[in-house]
Amino acid sequence: MDVIFADPPYNLQLRNELYRPDTSKVEAVNDGWDKFEDFKAYDEFTHNWLRAAQRVLKDTGTIWVIGSYHNIYRVGAIMQDLGFWILNDILWIKKNPMPNFRGVRFTNAHEIMIWAQKKKGSKYTFNHHSVKALNDDLQMRSDWELPLATGKQRVKLQNGSKAHSTQKPEALLYRVIMASSNVGDVILDPFFGSGTTGAVAKKLGRNWIGIERDNKYIKVAQKRIDAITSAPDEVLTLPEKRKQARVPFGALLENGLLNPGQTLYLAGNGTKAKILANGHIRCGDITGSIHAVAKALMNGAPVNGWDVWSYKDGNGEKAAIDELRTKIRNAHES
Repeated sequence: MDVIFADPPYNLQLRNELYRPDTSKVEAVNDGWDKFEDFKAYDEFTHNWLRAAQRVLKDTGTIWVIGSYHNIYRVGAIMQDLGFWILNDILWIKKNPMPNFRGVRFTNAHEIMIWAQKKKGSKYTFNHHSVKALNDDLQMRSDWELPLATGKQRVKLQNGSKAHSTQKPEALLYRVIMASSNVGDVILDPFFGSGTTGAVAKKLGRNWIGIERDNKYIKVAQKRIDAITSAPDEVLTLPEKRKQARVPFGALLENGLLNPGQTLYLAGNGTKAKILANGHIRCGDITGSIHAVAKALMNGAPVNGWDVWSYKDGNGEKAAIDELRTKIRNAHES
């Protein structure tokens, strides 16, 4: 598998039915699949399914596991014990959380996703520029404010009741799949439920495998996914910059797009640097690559020089040097 998305039982440990102040009953998660004898039994269950997931995940693959305060810390510890390397934890902040009807705790308004790679140091997929584009060209943060699956998105049975008590919103899976997989990849969901992972994967041109033991959920998921139309190939292939042909800064000099002695300007404060004949740049006492000099001027912050330096074009207007790199790439491709 290229990616695994797992929404396992949370072991909510509900012992009594919940009621609102008006005495109406709350539709809580009281399904049999969420009940475990004790923490030891839950930990054993978690260890077993994570070990199985680890076995079928590619060395370059990643896994997402979602949970709440009831289980996610136990899950995270077991993941680390098994050798998974945690890349991020993502906070899904619910725009419309269920209130705490008894008024004895804070309203539980978020869930946590752990994103981990199978082997520390292995190359893995992270489509940085695609998720940045989803976020109005700003780097996407680890706190995602998204609503619960409600209204038309909520899958329901013929009698109008929820098809699954813990259906996740498609927006959540859209980000997960866009961020960590490519067109044609295989995504496994070992707790398939109502089929949200399969529905979004099909829409985005990914292959999917769902594991589900409840025939009722299987029928719901199959019907839901059958109704999905995959997006056309021409809108799904979104090349990440890091996957494009490498162009050294010196190539801009070799191709006459920039000249030795020309000035570069640092984004934000306009600090100037001179281009040297060997493709390095100099700013005061600092000399090095476009990346090294930018890093030094930005107090050691990790930075890609292509993103922060500009030059003045023939009209005297500042333009990003990355536009010149694109010209070289396009020329090579043609």
